[in-house]
Amino acid sequence: MSKRTDYISWDEYFMGIAVLSGKRSKDPSTPVGSCIVDRKNNRILSVGYNGFPFGCSDDEFPWEREGDVLCTKYPYVVHAELNAILNNRGVSLDGSKIYTALFPCNECAKAIIQSGIMEVIYLSDKYADTDNVKASKRMFEKAGVILRKLETDIKEITLTF
Repeated sequence: MSKRTDYISWDEYFMGIAVLSGKRSKDPSTPVGSCIVDRKNNRILSVGYNGFPFGCSDDEFPWEREGDVLCTKYPYVVHAELNAILNNRGVSLDGSKIYTALFPCNECAKAIIQSGIMEVIYLSDKYADTDNVKASKRMFEKAGVILRKLETDIKEITLTF
């Protein structure tokens, strides 16, 4: 018997973990997940998804996208990338890579750069025309962070329990 040949690549695997992590998010409009991986050994260092900080109930804080800023999710939600960085339990992230479903905003870009992550692999760049993402790309370029959109033929992975 020969080994299987229809297995997924490392990139597909880690992006799958990021997407699966995003399924934990309760954000009704933009659930996002991230997965940080050691470049050398392909080991998962941390995962995160977008949600409210510990102690801030998602039943008491708003999920709205529009209106008075304090009545929207924006000042309260911790993005998936930052959550993955903060969820790390003391392992150095220097030289690591982060897989994320959505291209990082400028605030997450700063945290990615400061933590030593050297590559960002993403699925969607739907906010590419916004100032926040333009700022992210400018900082990533100056800091030497590699940006790569994941190209894959896989459209769906099914988990069976």
